[in-house]
Amino acid sequence: MSSRISGFYKLSLAERRQAIQRVAKLSDEHIERLTTDCGLTAADADHLIENVVGVYGLPLGIATNFRVNGRDVLVPMVTEEPSVVAACSHAAKLARKAGGFSAESDPPVMIGQLQVLGVDDLAAAAEAITVAQDEIAAIVNAQSPTITALGGGFQGLELRYFPETAAGPMLIVHLLIDVRDAMGANAVNSAAEAVAPLIEELTGGRVLLRILSNLADRRLARASCRVPADALARDDLPGDIVAQRIIEAQVMAEVDPFRAATHNKGIMNGIDAVIIATGNDWRAAEAGAHAYAARTGNYGPLTEWRQAENGDLVGNIELPLAVGIVGGTTKAHPLAQLALDILGVETAGELAEITAAVGLAQNQGALRALATEGIQAGHMALHARQLAVTAGATGEQVDRIAEQLVAEENIRLARAREIVNSRQYPVNSEQ
Repeated sequence: MSSRISGFYKLSLAERRQAIQRVAKLSDEHIERLTTDCGLTAADADHLIENVVGVYGLPLGIATNFRVNGRDVLVPMVTEEPSVVAACSHAAKLARKAGGFSAESDPPVMIGQLQVLGVDDLAAAAEAITVAQDEIAAIVNAQSPTITALGGGFQGLELRYFPETAAGPMLIVHLLIDVRDAMGANAVNSAAEAVAPLIEELTGGRVLLRILSNLADRRLARASCRVPADALARDDLPGDIVAQRIIEAQVMAEVDPFRAATHNKGIMNGIDAVIIATGNDWRAAEAGAHAYAARTGNYGPLTEWRQAENGDLVGNIELPLAVGIVGGTTKAHPLAQLALDILGVETAGELAEITAAVGLAQNQGALRALATEGIQAGHMALHARQLAVTAGATGEQVDRIAEQLVAEENIRLARAREIVNSRQYPVNSEQ
């Protein structure tokens, strides 16, 4: 399979579906899911959350050109923001010239936290818990026998002391649990609740909170890439200068948390889109990523860009990515299943690695735009289509009106409405 589909964005909606079906070897049933509004019926939605009244749809796009660890992969992305999928695809095309992305992920170890209160001698309580580690392990593993049978389960303890808090002395117990190919929230929460009575017995204290931590710093994913300097060249700028400007933009994020917040938001534009497409918890990913960005006490960027001796641009990303391919919405949502089939991933770690590569690509695309023509040039051109739709355009009108807005350099809703009302571009009756 090749993720390099030339001119993919120029194809019609039907032609794109045909191309994806051919390249990803999808069945007609897979493609049928894409033709159903939202891919989810209201009846299905009623089983997923409470008080359902309908289904809210978001666009599902495909980022092309990705090669991760030597394997070509088409990346499903769900987002409402223009330019995200296009920027990722273009950045992946540039990285592809030097072999694509290399990525790796840690074992899928999650942290379950138990908050122990009412203990005066924290050290003695911690010692009692440590001595009972085997008993704790047995309780944890009994909660998820399938995960344990697959080689996961209890991996150890961490104990954190807080002798002076507004709630009095506090001992926090971390259960380290390998959740295999699941995101792991349910397994970890169940284990923490099951262990709580024993912790109270061992410490003589009171366990209050029993829940996972979304700062999954034992479950990191990393990706790296090299972009040849000549691939970055523009008509008005040589590639090594573009690379230098990208690095200067990176340094601003390293020294200024106000910039770092926006820098990382751009990274999460790509990461969230993959996580939503695959039915994973994007709020957990956001919480973990931003907490990890502040782990040193100063909030900083999740990526690093540097220039190689030959002028090439070299980038790296590292962040927690607790994603799964089994359980929860990954199996309950028809389009989440389809997204995983398109990705062709066999483990949660592989999904995390691809997702990290997407985050790095998105960051490269954003920095390249910021360091050259500015972010608005490309973004507003794509935004013009949204304005055309908002103004009432349909069918072929949308692209024609968007093109006129761009040509006039007047990308505004008022102007889009003027064009629609003028009936300059009547709707094709065959549409």
